[in-house]
Amino acid sequence: MKETWRWYGSLDTITLEEIRHTGAHGIVTALHEIPYGEVWERDAISERRNIIRASGFDWDVVESLPLHEDIKRGTGNLTSLFSNYRQSLANLAAEGIRTICYNFMPLLDWTRTDLKSPVTSGGTCLRFSAKRMAAFEIFMLDRKGAEEDYSSEVIEKARVWYQASSKDDQTELLNSIMSGMPGAFDRYDIEGLRCELKTYLDAKPADLRVNYERFLNEIMPVAEELNLRMCVHPDDPPRNLLGLPRIVSTGDDIDWIMTAYQKRANGWTICSGSLGANPKNNVVEIARKNADRIHFAHLRNVRKEPDGSFEETAHLEGDTDMRALCQVLLEEEKTRQLNEQTDWEIPFRPDHGHELLSDSEKKTFPGYPLIGRLRGLAEIRGVIYGLKS
Repeated sequence: MKETWRWYGSLDTITLEEIRHTGAHGIVTALHEIPYGEVWERDAISERRNIIRASGFDWDVVESLPLHEDIKRGTGNLTSLFSNYRQSLANLAAEGIRTICYNFMPLLDWTRTDLKSPVTSGGTCLRFSAKRMAAFEIFMLDRKGAEEDYSSEVIEKARVWYQASSKDDQTELLNSIMSGMPGAFDRYDIEGLRCELKTYLDAKPADLRVNYERFLNEIMPVAEELNLRMCVHPDDPPRNLLGLPRIVSTGDDIDWIMTAYQKRANGWTICSGSLGANPKNNVVEIARKNADRIHFAHLRNVRKEPDGSFEETAHLEGDTDMRALCQVLLEEEKTRQLNEQTDWEIPFRPDHGHELLSDSEKKTFPGYPLIGRLRGLAEIRGVIYGLKS
């Protein structure tokens, strides 16, 4: 398992020199400044790769090469969008970058309601509060049918929170929900979000799967020809949100994706925190079942609550057995070595982390502090060393 670190390029307050101190060997990044749907030109890819190499790293994983929203909706000039995506893949392959992470979440990426929720032992964490999300959907966004997605107890707590909240509280909640998209160009106010949601009006999971299958059929043959490893990231959180269907949330969803295009180029990212937020998901067993198609790993942990809330814990302290998950990944690497696969190693990164000590002074992207992730990397490194000994 190769240790990597997510870096946001010129947008990141954490430098490559600081990342060297973590002991990580590879970098996970993207050209965040390029709008969705446009071609990643080879010169821009080469420039970023050379900056990374000059600091002693490899650019191991692209996270992400995002899909334009029209591809998910199945609308607009899809011929041009697919052509641009294929060209970006070709340019990445020409620069020797072969692992590409992406997601199929409509409108919003990962979603949290609290970006600095206090942790008992000190520091802060990311949190998803069912109460606050319900308050946002029902009382701030006034989304039709939102009440059907929450229990009566959660709705009552949401009502109490909303009635007691100030305009600043509501603005903070909106900003938190919009903050899961570092580098993205789309940020919505309430009215803007309402307009965007209308473009998915009455969309069902089956509709989204049709559009996803078209993406697979348009893109994966080229990825296979270029010897790329495409790896879809699970939904975060793994549940329908804002009335939008999500189709990469369960083990059955992963099975469907792997079956829809049955070549190794079509793989997935095991994100223990995303899948782990669904109480029906056995993360370790989901990983084991489709281990041969895991191209990338996000290792983090969450602690779930009965009402659907969850918060991000220290990497070894949540609901997922991180030791068992690492064992699955190490066993898969051994299998690949026995099969004489040259790309046997699975890159992983410590995903998210608590803000600890001086982290708050650096103003990093939510979930991506220096010290908190360094702690997570050190803990996971210890687990891996122990399993190998």
